[in-house]
Amino acid sequence: MSEQSRPERGGHSGGRRGGGQRGGRDGQRGGRRQQGGRRQEYSAQRPSERSRTSDPQRLAAYTVMRAVAEGAYANLELPKVLREKRIHGRDAAFTTELVYGAIRLQGLYDPIIASAAGRPLSKIDANVLDTLRLGAHQLLGMRVPAHAAADETVGLARRVNGAGAAGFVNAVMRRVSERPLDEWLTIVVPEGTATSARLAVEQSHPEWVVKAMRAALLGHRASTPDSVDTDLERLLEADNAAPKVSLVARPGLADVEELVEAGAERSPLSPVAAVLTGGDPGGIPAVREGRAAVQDEGSQLVALALAAVPVESDGRAGAEQWLDLCAGPGGKAGLLAALALRAGADLTANEVSPHRADLVRQTLRPAADRAAEQGRTLEVRTGDGRTVGEDEPGRYQRVLVDAPCTGLGALRRRPEARWRRQPGDLADLGRLQRELLAAAIDATAPGGVVAYATCSPHLAETQFVVSDTTKRRDDVEVLDARPFLRDTSGEPVRDLGDGPTVQLWPHLHGTDGMFLALLRKRA
Repeated sequence: MSEQSRPERGGHSGGRRGGGQRGGRDGQRGGRRQQGGRRQEYSAQRPSERSRTSDPQRLAAYTVMRAVAEGAYANLELPKVLREKRIHGRDAAFTTELVYGAIRLQGLYDPIIASAAGRPLSKIDANVLDTLRLGAHQLLGMRVPAHAAADETVGLARRVNGAGAAGFVNAVMRRVSERPLDEWLTIVVPEGTATSARLAVEQSHPEWVVKAMRAALLGHRASTPDSVDTDLERLLEADNAAPKVSLVARPGLADVEELVEAGAERSPLSPVAAVLTGGDPGGIPAVREGRAAVQDEGSQLVALALAAVPVESDGRAGAEQWLDLCAGPGGKAGLLAALALRAGADLTANEVSPHRADLVRQTLRPAADRAAEQGRTLEVRTGDGRTVGEDEPGRYQRVLVDAPCTGLGALRRRPEARWRRQPGDLADLGRLQRELLAAAIDATAPGGVVAYATCSPHLAETQFVVSDTTKRRDDVEVLDARPFLRDTSGEPVRDLGDGPTVQLWPHLHGTDGMFLALLRKRA
């Protein structure tokens, strides 16, 4: 990756970035001046002389930003735009960092832009604001020379926002470039700001998320009030770091060695995982053929744990019946299907959305072919998971409830999620989570096991759901989940808390923030 396209670091800790090339001064053109002991570069071009067009990478980034503003998901929209504009290699890496960085860190960049513009964000057109966010990330978060960041951002503005907006963008970019990031922080986060408000800006998270994460650390890790803020800052920094690409070798269809031979590195955390440090996962034959897939290691550990828990027999003959209650889009179902085949079990993958059910069918196709050869059943169906307990009481020995949630544990991968979610979402999600867990227990045979999982550490979606459900019934017990999460060496995964539930953390495990509770239906 070129120096221009390589981000200096994934997260942000208030330090200086961009090799010191910052700055601008009214009336000074094409010159240099000293600032903080470093020479600053400026563009010698007036706005009218600068590029009237933008390069394909920045135009692609802006296109994705606007789509996300209208409700699209960056992880789905970006690959489509890159394909349409035929952007590959280093240029694709640059575009990816520009999009993800500008979205992740807008909570930091927005107050800087407002200060530089001398007006509130509400007075800046949304299209122009996205252009400025892209420019601010180049100035403050990437190794792009200040003059190039300014010139290209003005050229982009001229093309997509109009000539009038280009002059405004030029003025704001010059003001932003006058200070390095650490100096901007002293302006937008004055001394004496409360910790949660300070971290909300410095680490670019809504303040309610900062407070929720602090409560989650206290609740899951039994952190002390004295130590939790250090832990919290590390967690928020991890949310702002680009995640590694983790691959899963679906047992019986592929193995880790095949992925290693294709250029990945064996994961120390999940026994069926490999980590790809560069390149396109789709270029690996096993991934292209669906025998392996891109899947977070935390997600893998959840499926492996459910498959590893001993099931107490209820006296029924025949193969075990497994159920993935909320299977879409199919990542955990793909691993569960392979594990079920290895165990001689049948799997039903249920999904309420027809579109997502189609994605599950596509993901499970290689496993379905193998199931047909072995005479096993692998069914994908569309249905409301809340009725499964009434429709199929006591049918399944193993049930996964990968419940819909806020996704606060996957903010590294879903950069827009932190800005879309609101505290009010928790009430509706909480009701749904409780209904799904209750239905799953009803659908579980005596002696069987339910795995309740969320990609969120929020206490309202994790411990409170489990405790509220179990205290209302006497036919279920919570197992200690920690012994069933084993790393590649076969040892228990570290730093899982005091149990019996398990919480994984981006800053401790390098995974998404997966929560897992294992519940046994009493015989």
